[in-house]
Amino acid sequence: MFTRVRLTNFKAWRDSGDVALKPITLLLGTNSSGKSSLVQSLLLLKQTAQSGGQYLRLKANDDHEDLLDFGNFSDVLWEGSEESGRISVSLDFTLPGPQHRAGITDAAAPAPSGSFTAVCGLSADGIVILHALQLACAGRRFRVSRHQNEEYSLFVDDEAKERGRGRAYAPASSLEFSDSALELLGRDRSFVESISTSLRSALANLDYLGPLRHVWQRGHVAATSGVSGIGADGRRAVDMLLSQHTPEGGGQGLINEVSAWISRMGLADRIEIRSGASAPAASAASAASAASAGRHELLVHRDGVQSNIRDVGYGVSQVLPVLVLACAAAPGSTLILEEPEIHLHPLAQSVLAELFVEASQQRGLQFLIETHSEHMFRRLQTLMARSVIGPDDVAMHFVRRSGNESVLSQLDVDEYGAVHNWPVNFFGDSLGELRSQARARMERQSGIDHG
Repeated sequence: MFTRVRLTNFKAWRDSGDVALKPITLLLGTNSSGKSSLVQSLLLLKQTAQSGGQYLRLKANDDHEDLLDFGNFSDVLWEGSEESGRISVSLDFTLPGPQHRAGITDAAAPAPSGSFTAVCGLSADGIVILHALQLACAGRRFRVSRHQNEEYSLFVDDEAKERGRGRAYAPASSLEFSDSALELLGRDRSFVESISTSLRSALANLDYLGPLRHVWQRGHVAATSGVSGIGADGRRAVDMLLSQHTPEGGGQGLINEVSAWISRMGLADRIEIRSGASAPAASAASAASAASAGRHELLVHRDGVQSNIRDVGYGVSQVLPVLVLACAAAPGSTLILEEPEIHLHPLAQSVLAELFVEASQQRGLQFLIETHSEHMFRRLQTLMARSVIGPDDVAMHFVRRSGNESVLSQLDVDEYGAVHNWPVNFFGDSLGELRSQARARMERQSGIDHG
């Protein structure tokens, strides 16, 4: 699980400060305030880990729907950072047990928090370079920093003198030290390698679902290979359902679980996958042809009527990837969701909060949610008031613009779900609207005409 992130000179953030990340983290605020940039920094690191490249990867593969296109360095550099021209991404994450403290295994020790910091910039010839990389855990710090002549120095803890200096100590990637640097660390080598391994594992178990989602077709052609994730637009959500729909995939547990949440939201009674049908009026011959081609139809049942998913409202189709991801993600995964509430009515948005709490508690999932939903927020407050979840498991952040930079305020939420530092116009001016309505009603009833 990720427990803290800090960004400097990254997109809208001159300096985010330390942003606490909990099992459930809500990022709230106005449009274009910088909420998405916070979670995109994690995606940048995930893409770096996948690419195996030496530097933070700024250009994603345009043909891969799971990746984001960050453009070039100037596109992610905060516009006011002319002096340093460097981006810093810092991240804390928990390590799995048994834990290692300076190479000593201690199975009884609580899981310590690993820490990662990378500083990137441009060289004189415009190439993205890694200026510094630090890995830390259990009070130990290991750092390499770059000199003008492309040499790197290796430092350990608070030692003033470098352990070594040379081009051989340049990081092997943005996430790990070179073999030469590791050899110089001696018995600390395995400890440092375990930090990098834990970071890579945490990033590998990070899934992302964006706000713009796939439009379902009447017939779905099943994936011909293994399903890994549902895609940034949710296009493989049906493939994920199909992978657990067949006897080989373990029956219909996933589709039943998703159906239960759809019913709980009041969107439909259940969903069903029908294999071998390319359209509702398919003939036996065309159905057989569709079956041989691996085509499947996603049906939505409500009030005794079944309909193709293309013939129902957008609510079911847009929330389906959210439900599949939350129900199918491996225990301990981190899920980044942008506007999961899109196209949902108020009750369904409220139930989403219940889904996130239950999945977090039962399977150890972490949810980082960028949202505009007051209904989801209010239900989460209610669940805290009922002691279903406590303030130690929830972080709520309000993001706003101040000039050319983003500013973040962590909401002070007590054990009863009450917020003690409401930002101005947090969800608009609802009380002001009520006062205006009451005043207008009184004026009209008293016969005052304002034209």
